[in-house]
Amino acid sequence: MPDTLTFPPRMGSSVGQPLSRRDGFQKVTGTATFAADNHPAGMLHAVVATATIARGRVTHLDVAAARAHPGVVEVLTPANRPPLARDPDEKLLPFGFRIEVLQDDRVRYAGQPIALVVAETLEAATEGAALLAPRYAAEPARVTMETGAPYAPQAVGIGGPARVAHGDVEAGLAAAAQRITAEIDTPPQYHNAMEPHALVAEWQGDRLTLDMPNQALVMARGTIAGFFGVPPENVLLRSPFLGGGFGSKAIVNGPQILGILAARMLGRPVKLALTRAQMFGPVGHRGQTRQTLRMGMDAEGRLTALHHHAVAATSSFDDFIEPAAAASRPLYESPAILTTHSAVRMDIGTPGPMRAPGEASGSAALEVALDVAAEACGMDPLAFRLANYAETEPITGKPFSSKALRECYAEGAKRFGWAGRPLAPRQMRDAGGLLTGWGMGTAVFHCPMFAADARATIRADGSALVETAGADMGQGAWTALAQIAAEALGIDADRVEFRSGSSDLPDGGVAGGSGHTATAGLALHSAGEDAVAQLAALALADPESPLFGADNAGVFGRGGRLYRRDDESRSMAYADILARAGVAQLQGRGRGVRNPKAAEGHALMSHGAVFAEVKVDPDLGQMRVTRLVGAFAAGRIINPKLARSQLLGGMIWGISFALHEEARHDPRSGRLMNADLAGYHVPVQADVPALDDMVALMIHEDDAVVNPLGVKGVGEIGITGTVGAIANAIWHATGYRPSRFPVHIADVLPALR
Repeated sequence: MPDTLTFPPRMGSSVGQPLSRRDGFQKVTGTATFAADNHPAGMLHAVVATATIARGRVTHLDVAAARAHPGVVEVLTPANRPPLARDPDEKLLPFGFRIEVLQDDRVRYAGQPIALVVAETLEAATEGAALLAPRYAAEPARVTMETGAPYAPQAVGIGGPARVAHGDVEAGLAAAAQRITAEIDTPPQYHNAMEPHALVAEWQGDRLTLDMPNQALVMARGTIAGFFGVPPENVLLRSPFLGGGFGSKAIVNGPQILGILAARMLGRPVKLALTRAQMFGPVGHRGQTRQTLRMGMDAEGRLTALHHHAVAATSSFDDFIEPAAAASRPLYESPAILTTHSAVRMDIGTPGPMRAPGEASGSAALEVALDVAAEACGMDPLAFRLANYAETEPITGKPFSSKALRECYAEGAKRFGWAGRPLAPRQMRDAGGLLTGWGMGTAVFHCPMFAADARATIRADGSALVETAGADMGQGAWTALAQIAAEALGIDADRVEFRSGSSDLPDGGVAGGSGHTATAGLALHSAGEDAVAQLAALALADPESPLFGADNAGVFGRGGRLYRRDDESRSMAYADILARAGVAQLQGRGRGVRNPKAAEGHALMSHGAVFAEVKVDPDLGQMRVTRLVGAFAAGRIINPKLARSQLLGGMIWGISFALHEEARHDPRSGRLMNADLAGYHVPVQADVPALDDMVALMIHEDDAVVNPLGVKGVGEIGITGTVGAIANAIWHATGYRPSRFPVHIADVLPALR
């Protein structure tokens, strides 16, 4: 495969147009090359052997039996693992994760790597791993909130504060006319991207070529180089296609380091691909939470106090704490708000960022509690939220850079038909006798930006090449980013070639946090503007050019031509400008990073509202989401087709969170009991509404503060309002108020008797 992925140009215009994905043809025809599709000559296969206990020590591995198996080349264990240049117990910034790479015989969670078997074939490596027959000195597993070890974290998420206070919560509760307490549990959820983590590693001297799906290529390149004691430029990380990521592929993990280590140790290319079961452990997950919300309201239904406390599960050896309570900071006005976190150490793999980390779990609990409060006040849930609408950020008082949440409420409610909703539960049935309920939830997500670089080259024929080491894990980044570049260059999108997916290109930043389009897009836009400025300088300096002397009036690019702003009849094609100047091409460079002075003093958030209809069988308790309407204000929309897909995908994940998805540990062994896609339930086609019954409305929003492009991001906000909306619809249908997710039939049945 080529060192970088090059997509040929497509027909179409640029920003705001619903262009189809540039990678779509390769994906649907099977010609897209994923990491595990690479087979360099002489390649070996590696298989990770994993622990079957959750806590203790490995006392014996039958290495001799594994090595004697036909085709097995080597077995790596803590006894013979070559040294690394960096301590794997060191917390790596910015994510700060400790990784398991056979540094000792300790077992810290079920599924932890305890050996690596390398063989000529996958079958031989798999059989060799089975022959290791590990024996353990097991200790009691701690895989529940009750058996884990409580502790007080200093920070949550990626360095966020564990406690934030505004006003006097206890005084606000004491003064309230109504008070409620809601307790909601959310389960551990595991990354199950269609493409498991995989790599093909090949060393040539001290240079490494690595095919591996990754959401942050240049950052990962530096991490890997540090482990192996080579300069970052000696590592070429290629990741043209990712079959999903959701946060798990932004962080280098232990099995990946072991695969690279085996390739260097043996002097041959090595392929390693995790099995589906091995995705449950070493590659991060959404941590379990137990949340308590206390609210006080005055006689008009306005909040007097809000306290959101979250207890989050984490591993025994690292410190990622799901920042769930933080979801209560930016949404609802209250004179007193307190968000606090505590943690429980358990014998599990370390949790990590997973689509909408913190907000997904936290908003699920918050939106259920809001409906409990609305019921206590005798108010419609939408009216209650409007009564507590925050015109400025509640804790800081900062103005929002933009906030069209009122419009989201209004348009979503209108499209859904919310005005016809009865206040009391169990008042609606469909023609078939199914109980019908309507619920809603507010969606929110912050608008981060990272840092990225890009190149834009205007070529002799007037076409362009734009480049950045970005990552497209299915969100359509390569299409949207090319549209942004085309706009900046003043060239039709069909004349813009886009190259990405390789670490030797300019750093495209991190594809995560709903910030990739804004970050890499701004870099590409700046690079395009730089190239056009150089082109304009050539034209304006040429006495024979129709643009000569237009310095004061200025010029602009459109359709591959430069035009005078004061007289569009005077223009010149890019190709002609280059030809007259005797220049083969011009290259512009750009950087994407938020201007802190521009954003200073503002709260930067995306908002939305989700309305859900749920139908429940009154005899069996079976629940099905039959309608979803989401209205979202997320700044400037680069490609409405791609944005709609992302928003619907987030809403479908909300269905998964609310009704299907949970990992279950055996409390005796600590092993996951459903580490596959048969027992770990995610929605299938029959579980989601028909396409006509799922609506994602995009509310217009201009935002000159969040970044020069006005882009916020749509990747994660869709899940945040949906979970609570579905739970609230279940209550409206049945009278049962969910206190845990996913909601089970057994939870609902008592309310139906």
